[in-house]
Amino acid sequence: MRWRDPAGRQRKKTFERRVDAQRFLATISADVVRGTYVDPNDPTTFSEYAEAWREAQVHRPTTRARVETNLRRHAYPYFGDRRLSTIRPSEIQGWVTTLSRRLSPATVQVIHGIVAAIFKAAVRDRLVGRLVGGSRCDSTRLPKKRPIGVMPLSTSTVHALAEAVPERYRAIVLLGAGTGLRQGECFGLDDEHIDFDRHTLRVDQQLLLLPHREPFLGPPKTSASYRTIPLPGVVVDALRQHLRSFPVQHIDRLVFTDDDGRAISRTRFSREVWRPAVAAAGARRGTGFHDLRHYYASLLIRHGESVKTVQRRLGHATAAETLDTYAHLWPDSEDRTRNAIDSVLRAARPAAPHEGARSSSRTHFREGPMP
Repeated sequence: MRWRDPAGRQRKKTFERRVDAQRFLATISADVVRGTYVDPNDPTTFSEYAEAWREAQVHRPTTRARVETNLRRHAYPYFGDRRLSTIRPSEIQGWVTTLSRRLSPATVQVIHGIVAAIFKAAVRDRLVGRLVGGSRCDSTRLPKKRPIGVMPLSTSTVHALAEAVPERYRAIVLLGAGTGLRQGECFGLDDEHIDFDRHTLRVDQQLLLLPHREPFLGPPKTSASYRTIPLPGVVVDALRQHLRSFPVQHIDRLVFTDDDGRAISRTRFSREVWRPAVAAAGARRGTGFHDLRHYYASLLIRHGESVKTVQRRLGHATAAETLDTYAHLWPDSEDRTRNAIDSVLRAARPAAPHEGARSSSRTHFREGPMP
């Protein structure tokens, strides 16, 4: 059977039976008319298309590096040399199940999301056909993430961490705990973004770290991360003392630098500064710099700040993200629930039956206040 694709190129396919060839031609002709034609002989492999897709994405540098790593480590060993059109949904489900045996549910969901985006793009580019349920990844059953409630550090632990780090890094601990800045935002802070008169700090950059490259300044994590944060007095004092002891010398006017006056490397900071400080402070094992951000959020919640305020201070994209992370820290409403019900039901207790009244299955209530 011979036919021409939408680009005018002649294609052919051989069948053992005429009826099969006729059915195939009818399907191909209909797909060409509907604009859903897919070349059944297209030789494009998963890795070839995935690399082209990856290069075309508008990703932040860190996201680009993370996508490349996840594909190289977890997707290409399974599907790299396979033709796109030959990969079945059942194989993707088996791949996800295999990954789930050695990776966390959250990591598996991220990796699957990348592969799903690639297959959706392949459907749009007509390299693979659209299935009844969508693309080849739409019906995949993913492992569920177990909800893990954030456990904020105690104030005594925060002070212990600040005392345990070398003096050069003490203000970073207080900055993280007193503003909720992400680690990259702390490391990327320059003196021009601090307004000591108004006690505010402007966030519009962060220090990024990529493999085989020196740390460099880049945009914040999301558009919501651009924000201005009020500085508490304890942080203002710590920053002033730090700048007196360690004046700005870096070409980017960074407030915090390493012992050699260079931008701080996250891996080196974690290995040489943070982990020893966690051990010396007696903090729980696995405490990370991000826990200072959780501590800041817990203080805002404890002092009655709204969800929207906490969202803006932390630079979350949505209030749902804030609630997903910190909902369990807001004051419990059990007592308010009990009082609300009692205020209605107690006022509407059944009246005592009248003497001599005939028995009735109905219960009469006095009218009470509506909730």
